[in-house]
Amino acid sequence: MKGPAAPVVVGVDGSSSALAAVKWAADECARHHAPLRLVHGYLLPTRGYPEIVMAGNEIRHAIEAQAHAWLAEARAAARAAAPDIEITTSVVFSGAVGLLVEESRSARLMVIGSQGLGNVTGLIVGSTALALASHGKCPLVVYRGTPVPDGPVVVGVDGSPTSEAAVAFAFEAASMRGADLTAIMSWQDFMVDSQYNVSRLALDWAQVEEDERRLLAQRLAGWQEKYPDVTVHRIVLRDRPVRALMRYAAEALLLVVGSHGRGGFAGMLLGSTSQALVYHSPCPLAIVRA
Repeated sequence: MKGPAAPVVVGVDGSSSALAAVKWAADECARHHAPLRLVHGYLLPTRGYPEIVMAGNEIRHAIEAQAHAWLAEARAAARAAAPDIEITTSVVFSGAVGLLVEESRSARLMVIGSQGLGNVTGLIVGSTALALASHGKCPLVVYRGTPVPDGPVVVGVDGSPTSEAAVAFAFEAASMRGADLTAIMSWQDFMVDSQYNVSRLALDWAQVEEDERRLLAQRLAGWQEKYPDVTVHRIVLRDRPVRALMRYAAEALLLVVGSHGRGGFAGMLLGSTSQALVYHSPCPLAIVRA
């Protein structure tokens, strides 16, 4: 995360999901003594005009008035959740993704809801989340599902150094909330087969599991020393990563995963696990880039 003066930024669109995200973000600001920034980006409609077409300036003023009303509602919700935090708002003539990516350059954390306004909201918000996770410059939280107040922070660990940022974020989140941390490493037959380049039938599965447990312990060791107040539960499973994380996230306060590029354009595409969780995580989801 960036320094303490960096704000937590929330994209506001007038939906109840965005208001829930605002309240979560306000609580996060109170924990970190950070300011809260509420933003809304808009573009002029290019179709769907009524029969009596309004002048361009009238349309723009109407859209801006609606945006300011949404931000005022969000500001009131944030103030109720965290009375002492600093709050700023901004309405910008810009597409939502472009605005939020630009805001992420100076933010400590970006937060959006999981459902917006309209009839295909899941797809719209999902695509926004995927774009922000791929191109944003700070961690992203997609507020969805129902967090369990006394549940743990759950983090997915893939055994690679690139998951270090997600582990760091998860430890800090658990420490700030006085929560336990559940670190999950899952593996599948074909993953191990590729790694060892031998037939699955020739593998000693007990030894493979022991190797995975050792690797997970290594990835967590330094962070356990830095955050001795956090109780850590280490879980190693022979299962699909998405299914394993979904199972434990059902009783979690927060789910944390890394963001990984694929192929020759690193950083352009998210891994399949992160993509699936954007749409299906049962609790708030944090996606952290290395």
